Amino acid sequence: MTKVGIIGATGYTGLELLRCLLYHPKAEVTIATSRQFAGQKVAVLFPFLKGYQDLTLSPLDLETVAKQTEVVFTALPHQVAMEVVSFFIKKGKKVIDLSADFRLKDPGVYETWYGPHKAKELLPLAIYGLPEIYSEKIRGATLVANPGCYPTTAILALAPFLSKGVIELNNIIIDAKSGVSGAGRGAKLATHFCEVNENMEAYKVCNHRHTPEIEQELTQLAGKVVKVTFVPHLIPISRGMFTTVYARLIKTITSETAHRLMTDYYKNKPFIEVLPPENVPKTIFVRGTNICQLGVKVDKKSSTIVIMAAIDNLAKGASTQAIQNMNLMLHFPEEMGLKTLPVFP
Repeated sequence: MTKVGIIGATGYTGLELLRCLLYHPKAEVTIATSRQFAGQKVAVLFPFLKGYQDLTLSPLDLETVAKQTEVVFTALPHQVAMEVVSFFIKKGKKVIDLSADFRLKDPGVYETWYGPHKAKELLPLAIYGLPEIYSEKIRGATLVANPGCYPTTAILALAPFLSKGVIELNNIIIDAKSGVSGAGRGAKLATHFCEVNENMEAYKVCNHRHTPEIEQELTQLAGKVVKVTFVPHLIPISRGMFTTVYARLIKTITSETAHRLMTDYYKNKPFIEVLPPENVPKTIFVRGTNICQLGVKVDKKSSTIVIMAAIDNLAKGASTQAIQNMNLMLHFPEEMGLKTLPVFP
């Protein structure tokens, strides 16, 4: 069994890692840290995790974690994660970081959106952890930067069409909607029940931190600079994300051709479900899974392609994608421990 540690185990993404790693036949969580709940048993605090009867949450002692692990998941806030990651890399551990600290390749761009970067020397080492695009690089990685939830949907939606050069690069609109868990587990007014129930609102319009991450990866795929208009929204569901992307076509194609391009691009990608042209993705069909559902339509009258993507923001948007990355890093089967079905309804 591979010994795994989770740093920051009692936030939503940390708890999702604990839940999903229970299904993994070759990984064992040997240590899980929590600043707030150190000294308490996981199964007592979170009865749904009764498979961890003997696991007690630990304070963050880096040396102790290093002695007990081979792989470390860091589920810490941005800027906190980088120094912790640096320590474990120096100790020879494989690290999957769920913060944004190693996603952006240009430290200047990172500093514009997040603040000073204290581990710039690790940026060339970090592999962007979107397995459907970078699986071979991830297999040889020591440090994987797990993607953000919004970028996961946007990149997976656009990749087939950027690779074929069928869309304009300067007229892409990304309209994304996320469940409230994407805002984290900490108490705050914006995610208070009475503020989000029966409400939908846009936030950080054209100014969200995931924008440079999306543009970086789309530019890489297109081989030319890509700029997007990105508008995220908060919707009153606990978990789930639905993204609709609009792009202007530069080649005349039908919905059927667009569907075929997408199907061919994601051939043999076990966690991508490309739906028939007459169907649309639904968040309820991916809840609790590592699946990304994709759908596509072409609006002939405006020469616009409409691409839809649905994921679970805590799963494919964070924790199960991190486990998928771990599988690749350790040369396990990519689907190992991740063949779960959604709960419906």
